[in-house]
Amino acid sequence: MAGLYLHIPFCAKRCIYCDFYSNTDMKLKERYVDMLIREMELRKGYLRNEPLKTIYFGGGTPSLFNVSEFERIFSAIDTCFDVSDCREITLEANPDDLTAEYVQALRSFPFNRVSLGVQSFQQKDLDFLNRRHTVGQAVDAVRRCQERGLSNMSVDLMYGLPGQTMEEWESNLQKVVALEVPHVSAYHLTYEEGTRLDQLLKGGNITAVDEDTSHAMYEMLVDRLTQSGYLHYEISNFAQPGCVSQHNSSYWLGESYLGLGPSAHSYNGEVRQWNVSSLVRYLEGVATDKLLFEQEELDLNTRYNDYVMTRLRTMWGVDIDEIKTIFGDQLANYTISLSEENVGKGLMVRSGKGYRLTDESFFTSDGIICDFLRI
Repeated sequence: MAGLYLHIPFCAKRCIYCDFYSNTDMKLKERYVDMLIREMELRKGYLRNEPLKTIYFGGGTPSLFNVSEFERIFSAIDTCFDVSDCREITLEANPDDLTAEYVQALRSFPFNRVSLGVQSFQQKDLDFLNRRHTVGQAVDAVRRCQERGLSNMSVDLMYGLPGQTMEEWESNLQKVVALEVPHVSAYHLTYEEGTRLDQLLKGGNITAVDEDTSHAMYEMLVDRLTQSGYLHYEISNFAQPGCVSQHNSSYWLGESYLGLGPSAHSYNGEVRQWNVSSLVRYLEGVATDKLLFEQEELDLNTRYNDYVMTRLRTMWGVDIDEIKTIFGDQLANYTISLSEENVGKGLMVRSGKGYRLTDESFFTSDGIICDFLRI
């Protein structure tokens, strides 16, 4: 089974940290829906007729779409794909979009999961990040979804913000637990090249938190959420039992997925493909049935690198029998050798038929994972 990702590249305004592709020209929305559906028709064969297990509307801000736009997209999905056993359909949303009327309208569609971009329950953080919702709107959005049967919900939180204190971060974690949100994605603030945030840092207007504080915040994140019953199943993701994100897990477990829209990525086990990061060029290309994308055919080492990079981010880790089957004995033995070396250093543990990182080494996982990569 496979996943379908639909990139909705519209935002009412840009957050200062975001480097995802988006556009603030709402006049192009209707035409975009036309071309998104046309791309779907042109590329439905990429998944080789695999039925869909998950559908994910990401962005951008998908909650800027209205009922008629969702109706058209879901009708096209039903026509192009087998959705008879689709288990998870997620909508990314801004809290201020989720009015009582909007949430009620969502119930007429097959959405069964909502991912809320809250980022913080401190108003000063939201103002700094240029978020357009308030703390009150975030809390109200969570409660509205719960009251109207959309309780399978994820909240995004961000830590390592300039000036953020340990007490404020702990308050954010306490708030999300008190709201009984079943899934939390928590990310350290990153200074992506070209963003307004990066410009502020380079201009000396803000100071990044030091590494010790970052590490302490991550440790608090893991401690508070695991003590509250959340499963730490991926470096940045925590879920109550039964609420692991199936769509994101499919990425980490190497399953096929098709990405539609500008900048969207696709993967079918042999080819990795990514669309042009320009709404205007995307629209022009699809209008003439000319899809503008780049692609990479994956050789054995590249596929192995993808496997270890994604699997070692998770609680499942790497499976030696699976590596033997997919990549052969040589790479399996290579993995065992490096893993045993890291076990000796206390960075990894033996787990089932393979190995995984310890919870303590998740924070410094990039360096460990890089050692496994084959050039």
